[in-house]
Amino acid sequence: MEKAGEPLHVGGRALDILILLAERPGEVVDKRELVKRIWADVNVDEGSLRFHVAALRKVLGDTGKSGRYVLNVPGRGYCFVAPFAQAAPQAASVSAEIVPPRSLPTQLAKMVGREDVIEKISNGLTLYRFMTVVGPGGIGKTAVAVAVGHRRSADFGGRVFFVDFGPLRDAGHVTTTIASALGLTVSSEDPAPAILTFLKAGPTLLIFDSCEHVLDILAPLVERMVREAPLLRVLATSRESFRSEGERIFRLFPLDCPPERVGLDVAEVLAYPAAQLFVERIAQSSGPFQLSAEEAPLVASICRRLDGIALAIELAAGRVNAYGIAGTASLLDSRFSLQWRGRRTAVPRHQTLAAALDWSYDLLPPAESATLRRLSVFAGPFAPEAAAAVASGDGLSPSETLEAIDSLVTKSLISPSGSRTLRYRLLDTTRTYALGKLSELGENRQFARRHAEHFRDLFAHAGADTSMPLPEWLSTYGGELDNVRVALDWAFAPDGDARLGIALTATAVPLWVRLSLFAECRERCRTALAALGDDGGNDRIRMQLLSALGWSLMYGEGRAREARPILETTLELAERLDDKDFRLRALWGLSIDQFNNGQFGRARALADRFANAAMNSSDSTDLMLSDRLMAVALHYLGDQNEARQRIDRVNASLHVLVEKPKIFPLDLRISTQYFRARILWLQGFADQAQALAAKNIEEGRANGHALTFCSVLGQAACPIAFWSGDFDAAERHGAELLEHTERHAIRPWGMWARAFNAAVMARRGDIATALPLLRDELNRAGDARFLPRFLPLLGELAACFLAADQIDRGLDVIEDVLTRCNDRQELWYLPELIRIQGELMQRTARHSGDAEARFREAIDIAVRQGARFWQLRCATSLARLMIGTGRGADAKAILDHVCEAFVEGSEIADMRTARDLIGQLRA
Repeated sequence: MEKAGEPLHVGGRALDILILLAERPGEVVDKRELVKRIWADVNVDEGSLRFHVAALRKVLGDTGKSGRYVLNVPGRGYCFVAPFAQAAPQAASVSAEIVPPRSLPTQLAKMVGREDVIEKISNGLTLYRFMTVVGPGGIGKTAVAVAVGHRRSADFGGRVFFVDFGPLRDAGHVTTTIASALGLTVSSEDPAPAILTFLKAGPTLLIFDSCEHVLDILAPLVERMVREAPLLRVLATSRESFRSEGERIFRLFPLDCPPERVGLDVAEVLAYPAAQLFVERIAQSSGPFQLSAEEAPLVASICRRLDGIALAIELAAGRVNAYGIAGTASLLDSRFSLQWRGRRTAVPRHQTLAAALDWSYDLLPPAESATLRRLSVFAGPFAPEAAAAVASGDGLSPSETLEAIDSLVTKSLISPSGSRTLRYRLLDTTRTYALGKLSELGENRQFARRHAEHFRDLFAHAGADTSMPLPEWLSTYGGELDNVRVALDWAFAPDGDARLGIALTATAVPLWVRLSLFAECRERCRTALAALGDDGGNDRIRMQLLSALGWSLMYGEGRAREARPILETTLELAERLDDKDFRLRALWGLSIDQFNNGQFGRARALADRFANAAMNSSDSTDLMLSDRLMAVALHYLGDQNEARQRIDRVNASLHVLVEKPKIFPLDLRISTQYFRARILWLQGFADQAQALAAKNIEEGRANGHALTFCSVLGQAACPIAFWSGDFDAAERHGAELLEHTERHAIRPWGMWARAFNAAVMARRGDIATALPLLRDELNRAGDARFLPRFLPLLGELAACFLAADQIDRGLDVIEDVLTRCNDRQELWYLPELIRIQGELMQRTARHSGDAEARFREAIDIAVRQGARFWQLRCATSLARLMIGTGRGADAKAILDHVCEAFVEGSEIADMRTARDLIGQLRA
């Protein structure tokens, strides 16, 4: 044996190992097989094998870093990886003339986002003799394979051959096409022997491109080549695998795209390969290009909508010079985009998206092409059972449809969706193409109807399923939102079916409510009601739609003037139809509407009507809702002790709650706790309230319901942190609430969050910035200021005027707010408002004598309400006034009396202030 012409002295066992490995170059030989073959009659362990392999490597000069010969594959065995010269077999007689081989295509000047992929495939060809790069059309399989060929060319002594099967229409010419690519002039009818003789002559890399339409002929031929030519490596590209012995599949995925997130800047967008490719191709076609901050979100959207498909991104980038980025984005939904042309030098099937898709579509058998067309009515991911329900029929059984889907997945025309349960999706470009085919054949209306009917029935079942926890429900049904939207858009279009659209709207209401999409629910219900018209025979569905419209106005807009008449009509219809569920829904909605409009006496009267109706309900959750509704009414009316009894009664029953209440959009467990936390705080149980609020935040965040989490933060976490004097926590909670409302478009809570954050800024001492900001945010809120949650912020506005020494303006604000509270029985915050008024009065000569009376009045109201926290705060203000007038002993007595009533909350700001005053008075 020689190496580079020099003889090598190899020991017997080591030589036997070398011969065995060299007989199967590039193949991993199992350790057990090596031991059995080399030591046939001797019982040895793997240590002997490792010893002789190490000796062999030493003789060969294999350092493990460069000049590799024998590669150890951990857990498997050893592989001979070095090229070696082998004399051509003497017996073979081949009628072939060797001509210079055809060269590889020129590789792209710059490959974006594929360096890791090229490296992995290049390394894989050392371990595996046959690899297939699989992926949909236009994803970049050819470009990657060519780049690998150029990278490994030196390793094969230039014997790298590229065979493009794309132009081949007759699979019978596969063998002659390969022979031609190898430069063989073959006179016999069967070129295979000549090809094999050529491949045995030395290390060779064959790159077979676009193999999907010739697999039946090519697959067995490749198996034979790999088996009989031990120095051969094959790298293929195809939209489906060969399913051959020894094949290693490398699935090429789309380029990573920027996420769908608000506020992405240029640097964040350009961190993703899809955006890098888009910008790179714009620069190539249009000259130097700088992405602006305004264009960055558009580029991110374009890349996402093109699913990171390299060809689609390149073609879209080529339109920017003519249409601009915004114009290009607007054209993506049209079939016109499928005809955008790319590089003139590209093969025809890569010059337009339509050509690339035509190539795949034309290869499909009738069952698969029909299934692909029919599935184009889905938007986004879809479940197998949904696909079978919509796409089967007209000659296709459900099982044949699912079999066709499996084949389309294999051919990279359908993608499995990355979720926990099995779902599929069509890439947007494929869906646009298939929809065009569906329309060309006049099948669009038929399958759009089936699609809408399927989701009408699905959500009729989903709405009745009240036992499933909300996160699980959203996981199961939340992903169908895009399909519902598409179905409704079709149903209410001129060629659709409005009656089907009305029915689908009614069944889809729980989806919008549980996703907190109240604005969308509102508009969809209005569309359905307009299509329903004055048809008196549809009172039940009219009641359902009116109820949903009223709730979406109430929870989505807050103080919506039109909600009340809509809910009153809902109640009339429920009474006429004797529908107990919708009677309760209407009464609940009307009560909440009165809260939102500041009519707390009326809200309680409606809560009483709800309680009377719930007494006759067979649903135990209705009684729990009755107590919760009454607890909220009593809390805002200022009766914290009775409110506590009611809310505790709900809390005591939560452990038996199995079904989700049918008439309540929030999570009952979580929403009960944030009102309990508010009531506990006002009663003076600060430690319990803070612990409950902290737990409530975690539960609300995990729950996943957007509106519920807004209430968790806004009803308890933010105000309790603020009242406790923990402004760091208040700032964190306020910022999270604002970000959450912007992400989910929940306008009423967004307005409140901005005003609250300004109040926190004021408490931190930046009055000059915070005062105008708070005033402007409250003015911007308009009628929403009458929502109960805004009342403390109006009090804080008056306190800001006090801090800014604008006493008269502060007094004006307080007078207006006190009038509001007394007129509407909005009494829960009354002690604090009167206290702030007393603080303002102390600063004016004409009112200073009235301040003490106001403090004492505030204390008396707080005591009657069971609100020890307001009592503590008001007593502190009164004590300061007394100290200023030389009545220290009286001040100490008042503070001692109040502080002794507190059994917890020693570290909140108001308690620390009171203790400091007591300490000063004792000194």
